[in-house]
Amino acid sequence: MAGGAFSNPSKARHYEGKVTAFVLITCFVAAMGGLLFGYDLGITGGVTSMKPFLIKFFPSVYRQMKDGLGHQSAYCKFDNELLTLFTSSLYLAALVASFFASITTRILGRKPSMFIGGLFFLVGSLLNGFAMNIEMLIIGRLFLGFGVGYCNQSVPVYLSEMAPTNIRGALNMGFQMMITIGILIANLINYGTAKLENGWRISLGVGAIPAFLLCLGSLFLGDTPNSMIERGQHDQAKAMLQKIRGIQNVDEELQDLVDASEAAKKVEHPWKNISQPRYRPQLIFCSFIPFFQQLTGINVIMFYAPVLFNTLGFGDDASLMSAVITGGVNVLATLVSILCVDKFGRRILFLEGGIQMLISQILVGVMIALKFGMNGEGSFSKGEANFLLFLICAYVAAFAWSWGPLGWLVPSEICPLEVRSAGQAINVAVNMLFTFVIAQAFLTMLCHLKFSLFFFFAFFVVIMTFFIDLLLLETKNLPIEEINKVWRSHWFWSKIVPNDVSTDNYYHKTSP
Repeated sequence: MAGGAFSNPSKARHYEGKVTAFVLITCFVAAMGGLLFGYDLGITGGVTSMKPFLIKFFPSVYRQMKDGLGHQSAYCKFDNELLTLFTSSLYLAALVASFFASITTRILGRKPSMFIGGLFFLVGSLLNGFAMNIEMLIIGRLFLGFGVGYCNQSVPVYLSEMAPTNIRGALNMGFQMMITIGILIANLINYGTAKLENGWRISLGVGAIPAFLLCLGSLFLGDTPNSMIERGQHDQAKAMLQKIRGIQNVDEELQDLVDASEAAKKVEHPWKNISQPRYRPQLIFCSFIPFFQQLTGINVIMFYAPVLFNTLGFGDDASLMSAVITGGVNVLATLVSILCVDKFGRRILFLEGGIQMLISQILVGVMIALKFGMNGEGSFSKGEANFLLFLICAYVAAFAWSWGPLGWLVPSEICPLEVRSAGQAINVAVNMLFTFVIAQAFLTMLCHLKFSLFFFFAFFVVIMTFFIDLLLLETKNLPIEEINKVWRSHWFWSKIVPNDVSTDNYYHKTSP
C-alpha cells in the first residue's frame, strides 16, 4: 500500500496488568451512550413512515405520499423540508452541544459529561413520546441532540482511557456496537408498533429507558485516571489505575500519565494548540474521518431505511422488516470488527470496508437505474428485491466493520491529552454537521439525483479509501499516550511534524 504500515517493535513500552471484570463492566455501562445514539438513528426512519404519525404532524406529506400530488416521480414522494427537519434538528443541536461538552469533559471529567448526556436523552425522549404538536416534537429532538453531543464527546474518550492497550480497539468499539444494537432495537420496536394507532409514541418514548439506565449507571462509574490526574487527583488516579488493571504496581503507567498531564497543563489554549504543525495529523484526521464517515452514505440507510425501501417498491411491512434485517447485519458485522481490530489493525479494516462499500453502492445504483430509470416508475420482482436487500446488507456490513467503529476509535486514540478534548470536539462537531447536512438534504437529493445518488456517495468512498491508504498510520497495540511519537516515521507527516517529536526509541517503519 502506498501509505505504508507501521508497527511498534518488541522494545515498545507495554504496561503490566490484566483485563479485569471491573473495566469490562465499566466500559459496558459507558457504551450505553452509543445505545441511545443508535436508538435515535434507527427509530426516526420507521416513525416517519408510520401513517398515524404523518397524519398528526405532517398531513401534507401523508396526502402527497397517498395521492402523489405535485410529483411525477416515486423518488420524490417523501420530499418535505419540515419532515427532514424533524430528523436533522437532532444533529444540529448535537453540533452546538459538542463544544460545551468539550469544556465539561475537560474541567469536570468524563463521567459527569456522560450523566449530563443521559439526562438530555431522558428529557428528549419523554417530550417526543408525549408530543402534542410539532413544536414539542422538535424541542424534544433538540434535547436528544444535546444528549448526542455530550455522549459522543465523552464516551469514546472514556473508553480509550480506561481500556488496556492490547484491547483498546475492541473496548472502544463497544460504543459502535451499542450504536448498532440501538438501531436494531429501534427497527424491531418500529416493526412491532407500526400497526398500533399511537405506536409512534411507544417508539419515541422507549428511548427514555436506556437514558435512565445511563444516568443511573454513570453515578456508579469511576472517572478515568487521565481525567483525575488532569484535575490534580493523583492518589485517586493511582487507586483507579490499580483497580482497572488488577495489579498494585502501576507506577510506570501512572508516571507516563502524570508526565502527559504536566505537558498538557502547559497548553493554555488547546483549540489554538491543535492547529500547530506538531498536531497537524490529529487535526486532519479528527476533521476528515467524520466528514468521510457521513459521506459513505450510511445514514441514507440508517435514517431512512423504511422510507427508502418503501420508495423502491417494498410494501409497508416489508420495508420495516428489511430495516430490521439490515440492523441485524449491522450488529453482527460490528462484532466482527471488535474481534479483528486489535489483531489485524485499523488500516486493513478501513481499506477492505471501502472497497466492499464501493462495489455494493455501484451495483445498487445500477439496479435502481435499470428498474426505475429517471421517472421513478417501476418495481422489483421478489428475486430482484431480495438481491437488492443483499447488496444493501453487504454495504452495511462493510461500513459496520470499518468506517462505523473506526470513525470513533481512531480520532479518540490518536490525540495526546493536551489536545484530546479539542480533538474529540472537532470529531463530534464535524460528524454532527455533516450528519445534519445529509439528513436534511437526502430526500431532496433522492428526488433530484434519483439513482445517481448512490454513485455520488460511491465517488466519495473512492476518495476516502485513498486518503486512508496514503495518510493513516497503524495504531494497534500502541499506548495511547505514546501514539503522538509515531508521526515522524511517515513519509508525508515527517515533512510537517517538527523534529522534536522523536520516534527513534519507539517505532520502526515496516513497509514502504
